[in-house]
Amino acid sequence: MNSTELIFFSSFIVFIVLVLILDLLFIGKKNEVLNFKQAMGWSIVWISLALAFFVFLKLGAEWVHGIKNPEGILEYYKFNAPHSPVPGGTFAEQLEVFRNRVATEFLTGYVIEYSLSIDNIFVIILILNAFAVKEKHYKPVLFWGILGALVFRFIFIFVGSALVHRFDWILLVFGLFLIYSGVKLLLTKEKEEKIEPKNHKVVKFLSRYFNVYPHYVRAYFFVRKNKKTFITPLFIVLIIIETTDLIFAMDSIPAIFAITRDAYIVFFSNIFAIIGLRSLFFMLVKVIYLFRFLKYGITILLIFVGFKLLLHKWLDQVGFTSEHSLYFILSVIVISILSSVLIKEKKVSLVVESDDKSA
Repeated sequence: MNSTELIFFSSFIVFIVLVLILDLLFIGKKNEVLNFKQAMGWSIVWISLALAFFVFLKLGAEWVHGIKNPEGILEYYKFNAPHSPVPGGTFAEQLEVFRNRVATEFLTGYVIEYSLSIDNIFVIILILNAFAVKEKHYKPVLFWGILGALVFRFIFIFVGSALVHRFDWILLVFGLFLIYSGVKLLLTKEKEEKIEPKNHKVVKFLSRYFNVYPHYVRAYFFVRKNKKTFITPLFIVLIIIETTDLIFAMDSIPAIFAITRDAYIVFFSNIFAIIGLRSLFFMLVKVIYLFRFLKYGITILLIFVGFKLLLHKWLDQVGFTSEHSLYFILSVIVISILSSVLIKEKKVSLVVESDDKSA
């Protein structure tokens, strides 16, 4: 990491911290539930921030890596895109191609991460319902859950990036894992998902090693009774959500490496998707079950990026770019949503025949 990268990355972290403080002090000052209109408004704000960052990369992606000459571009491609041709022409022409590549990779990665986070929301809803968490306590659980997710994603992304750059074959492992996950998810979609709190592994583990208070105590994660500190059921829910996010990270982080090897772009796209997760949750919690085909679309995306990882060298050679990936991903999402809206679910009518033979 050179000095320019360090300054830019540090500035980005400070920006994200300020955004989280804004979220905690103003958006999350009270524990009330965001209604659909408020959640949509804040979702638009977070999406607009991501699009603004996309525009920034379009205009000056070289600032992220401190590229000041053709040698810098050559070094970038050698390290982050070894199977792609280095753009030719003047330095200005090279910069234009480079900026467009990096910006498109960010936007494609962001769309993938945002889409996969929808599936994460399905599971979070199941967890909150299974543990009978009151709606007014959703916001603190989601806030601290997202904060933990940011820390773990940071670790996963840069460890994963180091492995990818050192062992190129690990992309094949990622690809096979994503295809397996996608096919498994596709085959089990019709099964009813259910969570049993008493039998959950996290509940059993925490109950074994910690004092657990039997009741919720407002929005507290810890309570002190009889000179003992207890964890509350709300804290257990938080840990389960964090554990679930780690499992989802096993899909989402390899998925974005199908788009780019640039660890910074992987990190930026993940962060922008995660900071909008809470408002997205409140926007979708009331209507998510209307989009029954969306989960199938998400499984198709997992399988697609899995094959893209397996065939990444060949795809680069035939000219399959990040733009093509973006078009395919957006098409799958739009078709999934439109199918959910336009294709009505069939209602089974029960016809009972009379046993009366006298008629």
